[in-house]
Amino acid sequence: MSADLVQLVTSLAQRARAASLVLATVSRARKDAALEKLADLIAASQFELEQANQRDLLSPEAGALSPAARDRLTLTAARLRQLAASVREVADLPDPVGTLLEENIRPNGLLIRKVRVPIGVSGIIYEARPNVTIDCAILCLQSGNAAILRGGKECFHTTLALAALVSQALAESGLPADAVQLVPTTDRAALNTLLKLDTLIHCIIPRGGESLIRYVAENSTIPVIKHFKGVCFVYADAAADLAMAEAITLNAKISRPSACNAAEQLLVHRAIAESFLPAVARALVAQNVQLRCDPVSGAILARAGIATTPAAPADFTTEFLDYVLAVRVVDSLDDAIATINRDSSSHSDAIVTADEPAARRFLAEVDSATVFWNASTRFNDGFEFGFGAEIGISTDRLHARGPMGLPELCTYKFVIAGTGQVRG
Repeated sequence: MSADLVQLVTSLAQRARAASLVLATVSRARKDAALEKLADLIAASQFELEQANQRDLLSPEAGALSPAARDRLTLTAARLRQLAASVREVADLPDPVGTLLEENIRPNGLLIRKVRVPIGVSGIIYEARPNVTIDCAILCLQSGNAAILRGGKECFHTTLALAALVSQALAESGLPADAVQLVPTTDRAALNTLLKLDTLIHCIIPRGGESLIRYVAENSTIPVIKHFKGVCFVYADAAADLAMAEAITLNAKISRPSACNAAEQLLVHRAIAESFLPAVARALVAQNVQLRCDPVSGAILARAGIATTPAAPADFTTEFLDYVLAVRVVDSLDDAIATINRDSSSHSDAIVTADEPAARRFLAEVDSATVFWNASTRFNDGFEFGFGAEIGISTDRLHARGPMGLPELCTYKFVIAGTGQVRG
């Protein structure tokens, strides 16, 4: 590793740390002004952004991507409009910085306040996901954090174009230019340096495939907020409305198969399997979904004249990120809950049922970051939750879990006011 590269990345982190101390006390009005400017710039730069994105899409690196990854890389006019809308929505959200979380007065008269404050500096590592450039920049900015962005080589030109708009918005709003910085190289050595700067960077958030996230988690000396993969379940219970269950299964699987909140697994209660499986299978197959079935579901669909593929054991814990769905029949709600807790990635899991007690048990006993009753797993998303955007979706158990918005980019400190008390 060259000394110049180490110095480059270290300098980025030092400047980010200095910017974070300024951002921590910047007024809400100044942050809002920067976000509104950025939204305007995205809307006005659609042509230039699409040109940069096309340059990435035509690169050899993009040519080697899976269909799911290529879909994530692609910026359409509609996605750019949604990106600008998410910036404006974040500007409209309550400012979390300075929120009073707890307050009490001790018998000795000390006033103890627990106050929400920014984490400091966040490093965001991502692959072919150019929207992450904007999502993370705006959430970090609005929560008073500095951000260091390191995008993948597959989206390098798109990331540069988006980061330039962020820099322009900061400059025109009078905010520190170093509040959001892009690592200007895709050299892996730069990432390895970044992951060791634990005196300057306070958290790392990787956004990408399982291999990237595991690499970051294994090589970082900085706390990492993560989810490794999204093995998400839809469970059609004995008391499910069959039309609703079909609609939810289709949406969860095919609305965007490349998303981490897309369903990869379908569980069906034995009591409805004969009536439900043929109908939902025909609808899925009509959308080019390959069904990988256990023996029971495979036999039911064979009798209905629907071709399926026998599932291998690994299929029941796989994040396909494609038009593939694993299917199993279970004997009870107990079996469904146990199967999900064993085989899911604790990301997003749904039950479809008209039986409220069964739903309540599922919601309480399935140990996942987000659980749904009669709704698609695709709603596990910061924008859909009203966060404007998300910094990521965490399946960790400390600090943050599920979609991470502004409050999850904050920690807290205790602010103590006294009248001269000393400890005896």
